[in-house]
Amino acid sequence: MTTLHLEGILAAVVTPFDADGKVDLPGIERQVDFILDGGAHGVVSTGSTGEFTSLSMDEQKAVNAAYARAAQGRGFAVAGAGALTTDASIELTEAAADAGADAVMIVPPFYDALNFDELLAHYGAISEAVDIPIMYYNLPSATGVDLTPAQFAQLARETNVSCFKDTGGDITKLATILLDYPDDIDALNGWDTLTFEGLALGAKAGVWGGASFMPGLAGQLYQAVAVDGDLARGRELWKLINPICVFLESHNYAAAIKAGVSLVGNDAGSTRRPIQPLAQEHRDEFASLLRAAGVEVSGR
Repeated sequence: MTTLHLEGILAAVVTPFDADGKVDLPGIERQVDFILDGGAHGVVSTGSTGEFTSLSMDEQKAVNAAYARAAQGRGFAVAGAGALTTDASIELTEAAADAGADAVMIVPPFYDALNFDELLAHYGAISEAVDIPIMYYNLPSATGVDLTPAQFAQLARETNVSCFKDTGGDITKLATILLDYPDDIDALNGWDTLTFEGLALGAKAGVWGGASFMPGLAGQLYQAVAVDGDLARGRELWKLINPICVFLESHNYAAAIKAGVSLVGNDAGSTRRPIQPLAQEHRDEFASLLRAAGVEVSGR
């Protein structure tokens, strides 16, 4: 079984669309250049931020491949391979592996909630089909699946799941896994407003949509808290960053991140319906928060 230990801040990236609503593949390279040159450590494509539920199978494969190519040799590339069926996840995982992705992120099927035995079978079948590390996308609000710390550890022992992105918001559970099961599974923070706490508890990596438009601040926070152990410096940075994270969690997340990349001059087009773009009044508020944090705003 191939294993991978991710480190740093990985940006949960958008899927750029052109004026006609088609996937903008050249725009992906611009996103990666901005993120990795700016101080983040990798990208995670076609997750919730990447509007994967609005993409066709071919579009999702193409977006994952483009992000993997652009990040190759420069940072981690994790490709979203979540789908409603095991066969579809296997197909996406095979394509991501062929494209050179370092790992795949797979959310449990999100209509009928799986019990734990079904979950083990789902990830086990994917692991048998493709030898690539899997990031389990813990998103109980959408999937109805809420694992215990011991179940996370068992899932990792029995499949290719080597880490999980925690978008559950339960900091006590995250702490338990970090402290009690470090040899079984890597716990990564994926809840924006808990980024400081997650890193301070010992998470070696985080998946963070905000790194798509403020990679410098994201990288500095990681260096201060996770690498240097300088909590005083981390708190200074977090005082600037936290209001932005609170804002993001107060709006449709994909729309807010797309607004963010546009505001810093790296436009990725609109969201796909039914998701609506951020209203101008909220964009103006967002721009003010970014300026207050020292982020250069060049769009509106």
